[in-house]
Amino acid sequence: MTSLDILLVDDHPVVREGYRRLLERQPGYRVVAEADDAAAAYRAYKAARPDVVVMDLSLPGASGVEAVRHIRQWDRGARVLVFTMHQGATFAMKAFEAGALGYVTKSSAPTELVRAVGEVARGRRAMSEDVARELAVDRLEKPAAALNELGPRETEVLRLVASGMTTERIAALLNLSAKTVQNYHYAIKSKVGAETDAQLVWLALATGLVSAETAEEQGAAEI
Repeated sequence: MTSLDILLVDDHPVVREGYRRLLERQPGYRVVAEADDAAAAYRAYKAARPDVVVMDLSLPGASGVEAVRHIRQWDRGARVLVFTMHQGATFAMKAFEAGALGYVTKSSAPTELVRAVGEVARGRRAMSEDVARELAVDRLEKPAAALNELGPRETEVLRLVASGMTTERIAALLNLSAKTVQNYHYAIKSKVGAETDAQLVWLALATGLVSAETAEEQGAAEI
């Protein structure tokens, strides 16, 4: 990307300033708006239409999760990266279910935030390693047993879904119709007891079918 417009959402002005300086050191990265609560984030998003939102979860009033949900309801194409102190699987799960595309903890290295912003801007999933581990352990007590329920083609479809590929891309890669891929997708969820694609990602991570790095590399095939 030659240019990238970013909305920063955090209730601490000093913290936002630090993020701004870090991100704007990257060629083409530009912070076009800032917000300190969920309502302001929604208004700022509608006004600025940024490429990526960097969203904290701990906001005064409505939480960052609510802000993510509200923005995604208005624009299903919104790309939101949660950047927060909360490492727990429950927080990450709620953020992904609300529509976030990435989740990075503030204990991560600064370069991790920069990397994740770039990945989310390209429509790829991004998670810091600590979050990926928390999700895998928390959500699936017997991930290997769940994977054993799948046939070879279902396992491959799961790997590609967890890597961030679209139905159309998977269909082209496996020489299948989009409808067939959708049927596999539904069957996989049914067999492993998953309700969301986020849970499929956790399963793939827990079983080693994909790693956080592999997911990003595989997602690059869509670009």
